[in-house]
Amino acid sequence: MIRRCFALAVIAVWSTTSAVFAGPRAIVELFTSQGCSSCPAADKLLGEMAGDPSLMTISLPMDIWDYLGWKDTLANPRNTARWQAYAKARGDRERYTPQVVVNGAAQALGSDRAAIEKAIEKTRQNEVVMSVAVTATRAGDRMSIALPDGPPAMGATVSVWGLAKAVTVMITRGENKGRTVTYHNVVRRFVDLGAWNAATNRWTVPLRDLAGDGVDIAAILVQTGTADKPSLMLGGAMASLK
Repeated sequence: MIRRCFALAVIAVWSTTSAVFAGPRAIVELFTSQGCSSCPAADKLLGEMAGDPSLMTISLPMDIWDYLGWKDTLANPRNTARWQAYAKARGDRERYTPQVVVNGAAQALGSDRAAIEKAIEKTRQNEVVMSVAVTATRAGDRMSIALPDGPPAMGATVSVWGLAKAVTVMITRGENKGRTVTYHNVVRRFVDLGAWNAATNRWTVPLRDLAGDGVDIAAILVQTGTADKPSLMLGGAMASLK
């Protein structure tokens, strides 16, 4: 493991019957840790970028630095596994915090806005990236998701993540001892909807599957590859659950 511890949001606005979707230009995933002294700068930047309606920003806290004296209160081993899978898929062995992955393909230092924008531009050179319209509608206690007919030849999977818009944590030990950090669009729930294929392009998700731990946003991601080898993002949308 290389340790460089320098350390959506496009909203699908809905009523109870309809949703309005505007396609984002990028999905930015920040891999961060409360035990990383260089991460707060990236956490702050992600919060600023969350105000950009052309971006889907997501924070994925990890447990990799828990041994340094502070156990990350928001970490999930699934996030750590995803971080590792991205590095393996890219083949560049670049694993550090804070690190962002842009559109499932390019990585950059999470506290470097210019580098993140450069990564967005690089991934957008591929015309399939973020080219799929995602529609979300809500009726009562359920959310329905629809994609266009005719999935891409490369195949893709669809997932829904429950996010907490803002979580403030007082850190009392470890490298960030004495700091209070606010984390934005934090992953708290994950629902795998499976493959998008010729037979399936619509799904229904009970809102109870996303509830709890402060979840107030649903993020829908359409991505190529697999859990072990994640790849290009084809589309996404974010919707308020409040």
